[in-house]
Amino acid sequence: MNAPLNPQPRKRKPDWIRVKAPVSEGYNETRKRMRGLNLTTVCEEAACPNIGECWTKKHATVMILGDTCTRACAFCNVKTGMPRIVDPMEPENVATMAAETGLNHIVITSVDRDDLPDGGAGQFVKVIEALRKRTPKTTIEILTPDFRGKHEQAIERIVDAKPDVFNHNLETVPRLYPTIRPGARYYASIRLLETVKKLDPTIFTKSGIMVGLGEQRLEVHQVMDDMRSADIDFLTMGQYLQPTPKHANVEEFVTPQTFDAYATIARAKGFLLVASSPLTRSSWRPGRGRPDGAVRAWPGSRR
Repeated sequence: MNAPLNPQPRKRKPDWIRVKAPVSEGYNETRKRMRGLNLTTVCEEAACPNIGECWTKKHATVMILGDTCTRACAFCNVKTGMPRIVDPMEPENVATMAAETGLNHIVITSVDRDDLPDGGAGQFVKVIEALRKRTPKTTIEILTPDFRGKHEQAIERIVDAKPDVFNHNLETVPRLYPTIRPGARYYASIRLLETVKKLDPTIFTKSGIMVGLGEQRLEVHQVMDDMRSADIDFLTMGQYLQPTPKHANVEEFVTPQTFDAYATIARAKGFLLVASSPLTRSSWRPGRGRPDGAVRAWPGSRR
């Protein structure tokens, strides 16, 4: 990870950003369960501010395919390097965790694995299949990388496994991609989600962006329009928080009122579900935005 192009003193977090440190018994129990099954969580690897709340409620987002990414995005706290070999027991371990915890809704994400021939798509499929077999009533949300160079074949395989929600984050506005997300392409990510919807219209699609990186409000509105043009169903918006001084600077702490305004605009544009607040993260609080409830209740749902 390279230092920011224009290093600045780290801005003091406003009161609405602060959260309690994770100290509860529920947090410790969830952590122990994950360790026992050799599972990695994005909650820890991405230094999520909501880890205490989520783990206390025994909800966590599992990160498959290891804890080392082949890319180095300027916003992300996951380490970069040569990833380890794929764990063949991982799908069954994820399913065991979901069954033992009694999850109604599980989120599966991964690091980028540009080193693998299929970008890791096969492991997503195996995890989905293991979950369907072990916990058939659990709704499954996946949060995938862009499978650079392996787009079409990877997406088809995962869509055929029929997750309930297919999430792929745009992360920021296109103007900021060269510095914030240099290993990806904005319109390729749009096309990925558009492809999912064309292959299987019954799968809910979802995406999210961070704000506070220097984007303009009209640029955010345009991202919403681009998402809706690809028929994306769910939207998440949250405040970017700088993990370390080596990561991209926080240019602005966006107020809760602005997040509320974004949410109002997004709903008017036709998103089925919108989660927009400073501490919203792509997979935080599935119960608040009710993707699991939407999956079960929306007309045409398989669940």
